[in-house]
Amino acid sequence: MPTLTLHDAVGAALAEEMRRDSTVIAFGEGIATKRRELAEEFGTRRIRNTPLSEGIIAGTAAGAAAGGLRPVADLLFAPFLCYAMDELVNSAGKLRYISGGQFRFPLVTLAMTGAGWGVGAQHNHNVEAWFVHSPGLKVVMPSTPADAKGLLKAAIRDDNPVVFLLDIGLLYQPGEVPDDEVLVPLGQAATLRPGNDVSLISYGKTVHHCVQAAETLAAEGVSAEVIDLRSLKPLDTSAILATTRKTGRVVIVHEANRLCGVGAEIAALIAEEAFSALKAPVLRLGGPDAPVPASFPLEQATVPQADAIAAAARRLCAARYA
Repeated sequence: MPTLTLHDAVGAALAEEMRRDSTVIAFGEGIATKRRELAEEFGTRRIRNTPLSEGIIAGTAAGAAAGGLRPVADLLFAPFLCYAMDELVNSAGKLRYISGGQFRFPLVTLAMTGAGWGVGAQHNHNVEAWFVHSPGLKVVMPSTPADAKGLLKAAIRDDNPVVFLLDIGLLYQPGEVPDDEVLVPLGQAATLRPGNDVSLISYGKTVHHCVQAAETLAAEGVSAEVIDLRSLKPLDTSAILATTRKTGRVVIVHEANRLCGVGAEIAALIAEEAFSALKAPVLRLGGPDAPVPASFPLEQATVPQADAIAAAARRLCAARYA
C-alpha cells in the first residue's frame, strides 16, 4: 500500500470522487492553491478559490447541493465555521426535513481543527460538539490517512451535509492508504487495539495518545482496548457499549473542552445502557474551559497526553468499588 499524509489522502479522495462523479465540485479558502493538481486536472469550473467569506461559501454550497451538485467547501480553520452557522445549521441541516424530503443536501464542509501549529485561540478551537448537537448534520473526525480518504469518499456520496474536521496535528503524518477503492462507512468505529481491563475511547489526535498509553500499560500488565470513534454523528453506540461491557472500565479522551463535550454524551450513554457492567466510574479527559494559547508548549498542555491517559487507566484498574 502507498504511504500518504492525511493532507494527501484527502486530495486523493477528492480526485477519485471528482473523476467518478461530474457533479462533485470543490471550492473554498485557498483550496485550488493548496491542491494545484486538482485545479489543473478539473479546471476552474469545478475547483476554485473563493473570497474569505465563510457565510457566502457555506450558503453557496447549500444552494449547489439543493440544485443537484455535490459540493465540497473548504472553510480552512474550524473557528471560522462561526461565520457559517446559519447556512450550515439553519439551512443545510434543516431544509431536507422541512421540505418533506423533496431536497437533498449532499455537501461536505472541510475545516482544520486542534493543536499542533500554535495558531492561537481564534484559529484553534475544537467545535465538533456544536455540530453534533445540530439536527440534520453529520460530523466526522479521522485519525489516520486511510480513514481520512475512506470517510471523505463516503461523506461526498452521502445525501446529507457532513462537517469533516481535519486534525492539524495529524495533517502531515504519513500512513498506509489502500490503493484500491475503500469506503469507510459513517458511524462505524474502529478497534485499534484489543484489551480486557480498561477501554480507551477517543477520536482525532488523542487516539494516538491512547495507543501510546495502552503500550505503556501493557508493559505493566494492564490490557487496554483502544476505540477510535472516527465518526461522531452518527455515533457507533454498539461499539461503545460492547467495549464497556467487555472491560467494565472506560476512559473517554478528547482534545476539545471537557465541559459539555462529546465525551459527556458517551458517558451518559454508558450510564443509561451499560451501568451494570461498570466496575468503576467513567472518566473523561478533555481540554480546559479556556481559549487555547499560541505558545506551543502551553498549547500542548491543553491536550490530554499519553501519560495522563495511562494514569487515569491505572486509577480505574487499582480502585475497588463495592
